[in-house]
Amino acid sequence: MIAPSVHTKRYVAKGKRVAVLGIIEIDSIARGINAMDAAVKATPADLLRGHPIDPGKYIIALAGEVASVQASVAAAITVAEPPHIVDAFTLPNAHASLLDALEGAQKKPKLNAVGIVETNGAGAIIRSTDAAVKAAPVEIANIHLALHIGGKGFSVLVGEVADVEASIAAAKEEAGDAIVHTVVIPNPYEETFAEILKRETAWKAESK
Repeated sequence: MIAPSVHTKRYVAKGKRVAVLGIIEIDSIARGINAMDAAVKATPADLLRGHPIDPGKYIIALAGEVASVQASVAAAITVAEPPHIVDAFTLPNAHASLLDALEGAQKKPKLNAVGIVETNGAGAIIRSTDAAVKAAPVEIANIHLALHIGGKGFSVLVGEVADVEASIAAAKEEAGDAIVHTVVIPNPYEETFAEILKRETAWKAESK
């Protein structure tokens, strides 16, 4: 019998920087649930979220110490079976603002230049947004993970024009072929800015 791992939830408090964020995106809901169970049984890594996304996929997010998250991700991949893995990775030192944005806990930014990153897949938008906020001092106004948008992901970044441009460049480099489109709006109209700040949490299906 496998001994249950001890989960402390040390890594999900608002504003805390985690050692590692682990993401697994799977092409089957049933396989995803089974993989999630294997992941949380394997180590003390904390389960942030696990739920279906479009189109009929499943996403799992874990946080914790490096070794624990890596082992949990590996356990999930083994159970789901590699051919069914859409994306799987670990993010060392995931940016604190990314975690806040994923939970819908980010602060509302002031009117400034806007950058938008659009990707194929939920994992790609997480990776690229983390790279963006590490590359330049920008704020995450919104991040959306493949819910009701055909399996795509997008994020909205706000800051000075040069910083937004640098963050978008970093996001594009990180996402690679998963990029659908990026845009920088140097001087958005106030009504446009207000509209894009209307957000639901990235984990919409599970957040409330």
